[in-house]
Amino acid sequence: MAFKPLGKRVLVERIEEEKKTSSGLIIPDNATEKPSIGVIKELSKEVEKEDELKKGDKVLFGKYKGNEVKIDNQDFIVLESEDILGIIK
Repeated sequence: MAFKPLGKRVLVERIEEEKKTSSGLIIPDNATEKPSIGVIKELSKEVEKEDELKKGDKVLFGKYKGNEVKIDNQDFIVLESEDILGIIK
């Protein structure tokens, strides 16, 4: 990957939610919301120094935060580190 965030930003790959209900019904894409959980793929130098975030962390972030980008035909979201609500253990 050839993307390094600047400022206090992180690059996150969304984790897609299960598209099936517990009873086995398949939920169409247009009926689901974009997930607000993802995995950190890259960090800016400022975030690496100051925050407790690191690559590979599974995080929860604000629903309408960040900018969506496509890198190497993959969808990511660039977030300000303050838009990350917490780390999921």
